[in-house]
Amino acid sequence: MGIVAGLDSSPDFTRIVVCDADTGAVLKQGYAPHPVEGRPSDIDPQAWLLSLGEAAGGGLLEGVQAIGVSAQQNAIVPLDAQGNTVRPALVGGDKRAQVPAADLIDALGGREAWAQAVGSVPQAAQPVTKLRWLLKNEPDAAARTAVLLQAHDWLVWQLLGRPVRRTTDRGGASGTGYWSAATGAYRTDLVELALGHQAMLPEVIGPADAAGTTPEGLLISAGTGETMAAAFGLGIGLGDAVVSLGASGSVMAVHPEALVDNTGMITSLADATGMHLPVVTTLNAVRTLRGTAELLGLSDLESLSELAMKSTPGSHGLVFLPYLEGERTPSLPHTAGTLAGLRREAMKPEHLARASFEGMLCGLADALDVLRGRGVEVRRVFLLGAAAELAAVQAAAPAIFGAQVVVPQPADYAAIGAARQAAWALGVSQGTLDPRTPPVWQPAAAQILEPGEELAVGQAVRQQFVSVREQTHPGAFRS
Repeated sequence: MGIVAGLDSSPDFTRIVVCDADTGAVLKQGYAPHPVEGRPSDIDPQAWLLSLGEAAGGGLLEGVQAIGVSAQQNAIVPLDAQGNTVRPALVGGDKRAQVPAADLIDALGGREAWAQAVGSVPQAAQPVTKLRWLLKNEPDAAARTAVLLQAHDWLVWQLLGRPVRRTTDRGGASGTGYWSAATGAYRTDLVELALGHQAMLPEVIGPADAAGTTPEGLLISAGTGETMAAAFGLGIGLGDAVVSLGASGSVMAVHPEALVDNTGMITSLADATGMHLPVVTTLNAVRTLRGTAELLGLSDLESLSELAMKSTPGSHGLVFLPYLEGERTPSLPHTAGTLAGLRREAMKPEHLARASFEGMLCGLADALDVLRGRGVEVRRVFLLGAAAELAAVQAAAPAIFGAQVVVPQPADYAAIGAARQAAWALGVSQGTLDPRTPPVWQPAAAQILEPGEELAVGQAVRQQFVSVREQTHPGAFRS
């Protein structure tokens, strides 16, 4: 069918993969950092274009017929009526928007009202909350804002030569806080609530639709957010969940329907294929391991893992509730961590090390259970992040999660997902692919871990964690 490219513009860099459109085999790759230092909360989007141009240098895109774009989620680019940026893009997990988030929740009548409206409750990082911050802190800029684009929308628009038509996809739109995955429609009243007036929003096109064609004849697909692109690049489907191990953790799964969760624990996103992608977030994942390593005087997580492997499942009775930054799942924003089961024989470094891994994984299992409790099927779990390679994680995760665990080989899955989207749009345009069925690509190389004989032991560890959680925070999941 041809050659396609996927680009991923993350908060720090641009990665490009060039792939065979039929098999997904990666033929070439490009990389360039963004020309900014650190992770500022405001960034000139031209930096994304400069990084893209550098990553694509040396003829990387020669022979490419279609490009897909994925980009950091939650970034919002405010434009004036002429299409010029009103101010730098607001990006990242913007803590300055925490008060505006609370204002928005109250303004619409509470968390339940937001969950019913758009499937999520305003958080500091979301575009809708950033708009509220803009209104309160930079009212002149807010008044001049006439068009709202996310990062991948803006990049697609630039690649197409800034046409009159501006587009987005349902995956990206579902993260804005003013588009509902359940109804497939914008809530323009929420834009007005946040920004103080209406603004032009991009047209939401289908997963296999093309956003347009460049003057040179290069097809540009719809684009999507990084989370959706990574899920598409991994090839997850019904029955699959993805557990991402960063400083905080997230659990997402493919589901045929949008989920409305009045507690706010589930964020109801759309995916890049026409399905849905409910997400549950925990505040404490790898930060739990790093905190334990520091306490034990260890320099890295590999050393912590080696120490933990000297203990046994159950950590000699130690149970660690890893709520070091408060917690979101369950909703315990002002709590602290708990170490229970202290006995003389358990007071050894290796048992504390093991308890930190088990506590982190049990906290993520709580998030998985939130989805399972809403009818989401989980038969296997994809485990992502550098910590997924640690022996202590791999030893405990299958039994604690109660499912097969897949640890994919490290790759640029968001860029690969963007390329797969480009191949889909290209195939539809050529009449060789069905717009309802994405191309079948080679599955990612992965390590497969089964619960095996450890399942009963792992489930006992999990039950002990739940018992301590219920004693310490009774009814936490019923609030």
